[in-house]
Amino acid sequence: MNARAIIDLSLPDLALVYGLILLVAALARLRGIGQERDLLWSSLRMVVQLLAVGYVLHFVFTLESAAPVLLILAVMTAFSVQAVADRVKHRMPRFYRIVGSSILVGCGGATFFFCNAVIGLDPWYDPRYLIPLAGMIIGNSMTGAALAAERLAAEMRERREEIETALCLGATARAASREAVRSAYRAALIPSINAMAAMGLVFLPGMMTGQILSGTEPITAVKYQIAVMCVITGSVAVTSFLILLQGYRAYFTPAHQFREEG
Repeated sequence: MNARAIIDLSLPDLALVYGLILLVAALARLRGIGQERDLLWSSLRMVVQLLAVGYVLHFVFTLESAAPVLLILAVMTAFSVQAVADRVKHRMPRFYRIVGSSILVGCGGATFFFCNAVIGLDPWYDPRYLIPLAGMIIGNSMTGAALAAERLAAEMRERREEIETALCLGATARAASREAVRSAYRAALIPSINAMAAMGLVFLPGMMTGQILSGTEPITAVKYQIAVMCVITGSVAVTSFLILLQGYRAYFTPAHQFREEG
């Protein structure tokens, strides 16, 4: 398959498609939903951030040192923690420490496992592969992390009397909160499970489609997509598990009593 020239988008083309955002904002205002300001602000942020990142990546991909690449990954991790915090209305105790360490271990471990043990990057910090793959892994794991944290907080509030009754009857904090943790973990994994089930039927993954359009053999693109989905699902599962493992403990004292702020 011969690679074909990319169809460039002109500014009028972008203005035309941006009209869809304005249409959504108008509908939100017409129906009194009240999210038009957030929608417009987020869309403007997207434009500015993509413009900046596009040119930054063009420079970053030429780097031949590990230090700036690791610094970029650290910045991405910090922004992802704040993005999760913005999505969660009721935060668990020690939220930033728990979510930050979970994303660092879950996403970082999955990224370096895939880049080094699976595809064998040389050098290991090659920014052309490491940064885009880390972006995909962290971006997808953020959704699972936010769902896990939000759901755990909701379950702890709704089941508080049930959990306190179990504690009074001699149950440990782990046993008393088991159902809450299970429910939160199921919620965190739903997007990943749905994505794998619908892959190729309901939607076409951008990475695989882009590789095929650029002239890569379909079987190679498919293998990469399968590998990326596996590592993303693994990252989501590990990150969510660590958040819930540390999160439920944060609601209790060492004496297995509910903390007041929980």
